[in-house]
Amino acid sequence: MAIVLNTLLIVLTAIAIPGIINRTRAVLAGRKGVPFVQHLRNVNVLLRKGAVYSTTTTALFKIAPAIYLGAAIVAALMIPVADLYPLISFKGDVICFAYTLALARVIIIMAAMDTGSSFEGMGAAREALYGALIEPALMIGFATLALFCGYTSFADIFEYEQSFDLHLTIVMLLTAFLFVKITFVESGRVPVDDPRTHLELTMIHEVMCLDYSGIDMGMIHIAGWLKTACFSMIAANAVAATGCFHWWFATPLAILLTGLSVGIVESTQARNKLSRNTTFIVTISALAALIFFIGYLLKLNINI
Repeated sequence: MAIVLNTLLIVLTAIAIPGIINRTRAVLAGRKGVPFVQHLRNVNVLLRKGAVYSTTTTALFKIAPAIYLGAAIVAALMIPVADLYPLISFKGDVICFAYTLALARVIIIMAAMDTGSSFEGMGAAREALYGALIEPALMIGFATLALFCGYTSFADIFEYEQSFDLHLTIVMLLTAFLFVKITFVESGRVPVDDPRTHLELTMIHEVMCLDYSGIDMGMIHIAGWLKTACFSMIAANAVAATGCFHWWFATPLAILLTGLSVGIVESTQARNKLSRNTTFIVTISALAALIFFIGYLLKLNINI
């Protein structure tokens, strides 16, 4: 029962975050905005349409959305919701999680290259670069969680509430902040990317999907929601582990943490110039290393 509830809550989080983002942007802009479930309506329309393929593409382009969605689903099934247990769990699954999402990135990059489009090639090159730059931050973030909890499995790391002192609690909160920052990069949101843009020269994720339509585009959207939910729930679990470690606290926290953060940033900031994105992402990796180093010294009871 707990496994079923855990899976349903991950799906709920994935569905709710885009709605919170849209409503936050609408409120801050002083307008009515789209309905909360508009993104579900859009995907429903896409899933009911057929797909059109270019004659220059191969079978790789056709199967890529299914693999992309499948990888996102498998990754989501590894994430626990606070004290609940995930469907997939084993020792070292934090590493499997990272490289399952890496598989999703690789397949969508290969599909973009398969079209032979120069614009999609540019987007694929940027996606590969940003993925390589954000990977150290992701792995160091997992190492920080493993350092404090002593496990390499999400289910074991977030199995129960930890008793941290004030210093280690602050480090855990900083780790949660780190995963929120990673979410911006992995989800292709402002200031790294802007899913609303229509200028091919500045697009990153969206430009790789220009040749997709119908059900294929619907699967790509759903996979993006699941990826966002994964990182949001990890951040929420890190916060919940320091205090109220229950699913009924972690779930709304994950939804609001990312939904409000992304909505506020997209309403108050412009996207970075492409030349500044690498600096922004490397800074996240540097922050991850600093958090890990401070946490390691605190675990050794070394005063800084």
